[in-house]
Amino acid sequence: MLPIYICEDERTVREAEQAWLEKQIMIEGYDMEIALCTGSPEELLEALEQEQKRGIYFLDVELKGASMDGFKLGQEIRKRDTRGFLVYVTAFRELAFETFRYHLEALDYLCKQDRDQMYTGLSRCLKVIGERISREQGEQQEYFTIRTLDVVRHVPVNEILYFATSGRTHRIELHGLQDRVDFIGSIQELEKKLGRRFIRAHRAFLVQTDQIAGVDLKNRELVLKNGEHCPFSRTMRQKLLDAVTV
Repeated sequence: MLPIYICEDERTVREAEQAWLEKQIMIEGYDMEIALCTGSPEELLEALEQEQKRGIYFLDVELKGASMDGFKLGQEIRKRDTRGFLVYVTAFRELAFETFRYHLEALDYLCKQDRDQMYTGLSRCLKVIGERISREQGEQQEYFTIRTLDVVRHVPVNEILYFATSGRTHRIELHGLQDRVDFIGSIQELEKKLGRRFIRAHRAFLVQTDQIAGVDLKNRELVLKNGEHCPFSRTMRQKLLDAVTV
């Protein structure tokens, strides 16, 4: 069950959000529940220390009298719940672009000045989240998570082609179907973490076996399904042939 957290400094708005969300959960049968409804960001963060589940967060931007605003709270939430769903509910529509500047990957930005529009937006968010969760569960999607500074990236494992050492010490490049990301790490650690789905074709390359289309023995290269080529070491020749023909 997905926990829902509301952080809103106006009591009437906070209570209205909670009542509407509870109504929609009951009507639609969502596997969700209100875990906390508060005006205190500190109380929300304290609750997250006790909860390890992926959550849904409806946050105000301007939290009067609090030690942080909604954007700072969003950053703190991201440190604890990298795949949670952030939704901002605020009177300041013009601040929507700030969610991008803070790299918060917010799902939506709702305006609470028009109560009917707010209710419509809350319902839409629950529907989108419910559909996304169902799709992920159906696909059993697995993600590889990368942290670079304050940005968290989630790359589907089945879209990763290979990892390669870069020219800089302790830096790794992820090459994917849609992404190319540089991050701190080591090939040895990744090989242990990712297991048999990836093969150490070369001291500098860790390749996903499902992405190998063929083995070019003459040039000692792997041909990947997207057309890219990766070198492989002579000692890995037979192991790679066995992996491709399985």
